[in-house]
Amino acid sequence: MKFDSKGLIPAIIQDADTGEVLMLGYMNQQSLELTLSSGEVWFYSRSRKELWHKGATSGNRLIVRQLWQDCDSDTLLIKVNPAGPVCHTGERSCFFRQLDSASPEHQEESG
Repeated sequence: MKFDSKGLIPAIIQDADTGEVLMLGYMNQQSLELTLSSGEVWFYSRSRKELWHKGATSGNRLIVRQLWQDCDSDTLLIKVNPAGPVCHTGERSCFFRQLDSASPEHQEESG
């Protein structure tokens, strides 16, 4: 695996049954090893600068079904069975807000 200069690698989390993309997180070597050994997803929190066991507080754990690496070995795809909502907002996926091309945020970025 090719970790970046901060020792991290992006991990795309996908529902193993539906194919829905649930979230994107980052892993370091230790969180990857914990994920492989425990069968549940662990991340490295960039903001808190510590390991993070997804669902340890909420109970909404991510049960690993398959781990894939991309062709460059610099991104992971982790297919999971989620035990509840994945997003901290309570939504099933972190990707629940569609970007509207007419929104002011989009216009500022493109113009």
